[in-house]
Amino acid sequence: MKRRLVVGLVFILAVGLCGGLIWFNFFRDKMITQFFATMQQPAQTVSAAKVEAKTWSPSIGAIGTAKAANGVELAFETAGIVSQIKFKANQNVRQGEVLVQLDDTVERADIQDVQANVKTAESNFERAKALSARGYGTEANLDQASALFAAARSRLARLQATIEQKALKAPFSGVIGIPRIDVGQYLQPGTVIASFQDLSSMKVDFTVPEQRAAEIKLGQEVRVGVTEANLPFKGRVVGKDPRVDPATRLVSVQAIIDENKDGAILPGQFLHVEAILPEQPNVMTLPQTAVITSLYGDYVYTIEQEERAGQQVQVVKQVFVKTGRRRGGALEILSGLNPGQQVAASGQNKLQAGSTVKIDNTIDVTKLDATKLASGQ
Repeated sequence: MKRRLVVGLVFILAVGLCGGLIWFNFFRDKMITQFFATMQQPAQTVSAAKVEAKTWSPSIGAIGTAKAANGVELAFETAGIVSQIKFKANQNVRQGEVLVQLDDTVERADIQDVQANVKTAESNFERAKALSARGYGTEANLDQASALFAAARSRLARLQATIEQKALKAPFSGVIGIPRIDVGQYLQPGTVIASFQDLSSMKVDFTVPEQRAAEIKLGQEVRVGVTEANLPFKGRVVGKDPRVDPATRLVSVQAIIDENKDGAILPGQFLHVEAILPEQPNVMTLPQTAVITSLYGDYVYTIEQEERAGQQVQVVKQVFVKTGRRRGGALEILSGLNPGQQVAASGQNKLQAGSTVKIDNTIDVTKLDATKLASGQ
């Protein structure tokens, strides 16, 4: 009897213990679920920017190639042996200075003989002219003397021109490059001596799409630079082709930069070009970093005040927008937002609709360089 009583008590205790464990597990899971359901997510730190209506300075971006306003590959138009090279690489040369001298010893020796022939022919012509005036000479003798005098002068002029061609002179003021010849070298006509460029002003050739060709006008301002984010040089459009290239559907345009400070732009250099268009007022803009692109379209996170648990907190809402043109680090907003609204400009990768945020504008993303924005720096 006692044994049955002990077994019964043990059984009751075991059942009670198991029931208590089962109840505790259910209670624990319920409390954990309730805790996470009511737990406030920590506020995410973001930087913010306001939607602003600004004056927009539109432009047409292009890639261009620089060339000197005056630039040539110097060459001789006559043959000869180089006797003197009178320049050094990268030397500044003034217009008319002799750069290379070919041997002209033979021509200078011949010129004395030719000059003597000219004097003799001139004397004969003057004598025949005087005799003809007195009636002692014939018209035939006068004509012959005149022809011989003209031929002698022609030979002298030709010889002087040959001597001039033996001296290569600077056609304008500029900078001469590396000499490509040596003293004593025999040159054929057309042999290139060196590159000669006037770097004080530069021309820039670029192309624009045919759809935007009508927006390019003569005298229009252009900005030029080596990088897209820095366009320190200003110029103006001086020419536009009156046709579209059927192969590329582009129109060729040429601009000139009147002042090339310190020769910073070199002929043949790759350049970024912006043709500046008339300003447009009241254009809504945001930093490019504020807009997120997805399969469903572009959207931003707006920051708004909301009351939670009796406290005012800042929360974000997802708003889809329609975007337009880009310039530097700014992006045009066509629809979806109103001026004055505040949006998250950075840190959106940690957000979802309804997240609480706190704003830290220690770094102003609206003033960051466009290239840094693109690279995420």
